[in-house]
Amino acid sequence: MTAVGVAGQSAEQDFSSRLLESSQTLSYDPITEIDWDAALPEDQYGLSPEWSTLYGTPLWDELTEQQRITLSRHEVCSMMSTGIWFEMILQQMILRDQYAKNPANSEFQFALTEIADECRHSIMFARICQTLKVPAYLPKRLVLELARFFKSTAVGETAYGATLVAEEVLDVVQRDFMRDDRVLDIVRTSSKIHVVEESRHMKFAREEIKEHIQGKNKLQRQFSALAIAVVGYVIVSSLVSPKVYDSIGLDRKRAVEAVKKNEHRKSLMRNGCAGLMEFLDEAGLLTRPAIAFYKRVHMI
Repeated sequence: MTAVGVAGQSAEQDFSSRLLESSQTLSYDPITEIDWDAALPEDQYGLSPEWSTLYGTPLWDELTEQQRITLSRHEVCSMMSTGIWFEMILQQMILRDQYAKNPANSEFQFALTEIADECRHSIMFARICQTLKVPAYLPKRLVLELARFFKSTAVGETAYGATLVAEEVLDVVQRDFMRDDRVLDIVRTSSKIHVVEESRHMKFAREEIKEHIQGKNKLQRQFSALAIAVVGYVIVSSLVSPKVYDSIGLDRKRAVEAVKKNEHRKSLMRNGCAGLMEFLDEAGLLTRPAIAFYKRVHMI
């Protein structure tokens, strides 16, 4: 092995070691951090109202305050259900990537630490939905079946790119939730836990992307960029199920049309994803076909 190769591996191990140390000193147990027995004030939202899919539309103005609150609780649980779905995909991709690698390496150990974090997060989200008495909102059947293929085949920068996109999108919205006094305490606390622990996961994913993308030819980069963009499109379009509008008696078709025209939400998404798009561009993963998919869900 060349000196450059050894140095590169050493730098990667040092980076993973720092992430591992961080996880040992700054991690949370949702079972004890969240007050699961606390009352749920009727006047508190499930998410920041500005992140509701209908906020900023004429339809939002027609809703009563209680309808807005109920909708927001269903919307946040839809986001959490989608989060659980993708975290299960993520765990399988990481396990495949680390299969038969040296367990003494800090990269291997942090990867397993991330899987443990994701398990806790999924249980946390599931329990919040259960506490709020909101049903599971899953992606469409076709998406679920196509995802079975993706999680079984995605490798390298494609797997970690898809992971990064999913984590970044949730990070954007949850940073607002955790600081908002109008939001239920269980959602604020869970958002804080997720933001802190996912920040390490995003750093890890970015480093893995940069490592795996090296040496790839133009065609390989084009394929990876498109695959990641398609995943991003699917995740963002699946975050809030159209079924949530049934919870407050809205006509689903009318609500979906209102969301499509919601310039406020489009602007929030574009601003929130600016850093992610910059990184993908620097990594050579923001191609013209990829941009077309990101634009369809207003990530750029």
